Amino acid sequence: MSELILILPIILPLITALIIKFLWKFERIRYLILIAGPILNIYYISKILTQFNAIPIKLDLITILSGLNISLGIEPISMIFLLMVNCLWLIATIYSVGYMLSNNEKRLDNFFMFFSISIACANGAALADNLLTLFIFYELLTLSTYPLVTHKGDELSKKSGRTYLLILLGTSLCFFLPAISYVYFLSGSLDFIENGLLMTTMGVNSISNLQLSILLVLFIFGISKAAIMPFHSWLPAAMVAPTPVSALLHAVAVVKVGVFSIIKVIVYTFGIDLLFDLTIVDLLIILCGFTIIASSIIAIKQDNLKKLLAYSTISQLSYVIIAILILTPSAIIAATLHLIAHAISKITLFFAAGAIYTSTGYTKISEMDGIGSRLKIVMIGFSIGALSLIGMPILGGFISKWYIVESALDANRWFIILVIVISTLLNIGYFIPIIYKVFFVKNTSKKALKKLPITINLAIFSCCILIILLFLFPNFFIEVIKNEF
Repeated sequence: MSELILILPIILPLITALIIKFLWKFERIRYLILIAGPILNIYYISKILTQFNAIPIKLDLITILSGLNISLGIEPISMIFLLMVNCLWLIATIYSVGYMLSNNEKRLDNFFMFFSISIACANGAALADNLLTLFIFYELLTLSTYPLVTHKGDELSKKSGRTYLLILLGTSLCFFLPAISYVYFLSGSLDFIENGLLMTTMGVNSISNLQLSILLVLFIFGISKAAIMPFHSWLPAAMVAPTPVSALLHAVAVVKVGVFSIIKVIVYTFGIDLLFDLTIVDLLIILCGFTIIASSIIAIKQDNLKKLLAYSTISQLSYVIIAILILTPSAIIAATLHLIAHAISKITLFFAAGAIYTSTGYTKISEMDGIGSRLKIVMIGFSIGALSLIGMPILGGFISKWYIVESALDANRWFIILVIVISTLLNIGYFIPIIYKVFFVKNTSKKALKKLPITINLAIFSCCILIILLFLFPNFFIEVIKNEF
């Protein structure tokens, strides 16, 4: 029975989604349902963590062929990702209630239903014990978030939704699925194995560098939720969605499942030793470096705050991938830490952007002169999130950048150091002017501000606390990941 607990983080959000759909008309209980789902999930995930520390857990759901199963399991990186997704689900739900009501958004039952379904899919990806299971939940996540991207129902939303589906489904079917099929052809299995499936079943000398290079490229480009250029345009296009959806895409589920999937594939399908000294790795590092710097330059030119944050996300995701490609245990720790730091920091920034829009109607940075004096909690939260991504000490982003730099130095990856230095300067270039504008430029507008619901300020404040806690107590995550190596 202990294995059955693995399915609860998937089943509970689905049950929450059904209850939301059928009981939404009962206003007295609808918000209790929204909060109860994440809280129950966090409780059961804590139970999984307790059991995981004692014995490995695995649950086979369906056996298709020999070595071809739909199964769930848990390992250190999955455990951390699962905790992150569900803690942020709770905070995002609290925020979304205030935002959606304040902006008179329609079809809230549909919105929160698909929100919960997307969390179930993200949890399924986190718990996937093999490539087939990961692929299924990866695709289901794309499909379940499409109604959220197109929630407003206007022509622009529909057009953006088509771009979203075309790129994410197209790259999966053209690259990700063939890569999975080739792994099965080579090894007779799709299981995630501690030292790498291909490394364990075939060894260094049984698979050619060309085969490895093709496979790695197929996986990196096939998992386009990680938004490496040129498969990145779906992310800015999706910014037409309501801000809670943007926060979900950037911080809780979609892009995080992308970079998480790449971590899983490199560690548990290839094995980091198998890819060491492979020439294609150097070329992919250069591509990630280009993505980081190019998207940061594009971000500087943006006046629309959400688009700036979208291009910032594209840059920060490649931080995670470039760290993974260092291919050392310390680099995997660095990549996982940056995944967490970026998730918390970026959700804070999107919450702040949504709060600004809710209170003032502003979406452009050029309109935001002096609003910091009237939206103190919001703009302090924005500043903390921005400074964390820059890498300011006492904030979570500093810890993850420190570990990436340290791992790059240990591996003599000077190109990565150069990219991070240039990118950090560009981060300063697009975040600091906003902070200066909102706090130190005089506001000449007489426009009255709309009062924000307490749930919006509470969500932003909670995220700021998490950013600081990640800086103060990173060892919890570091020790969990070290158990893998």
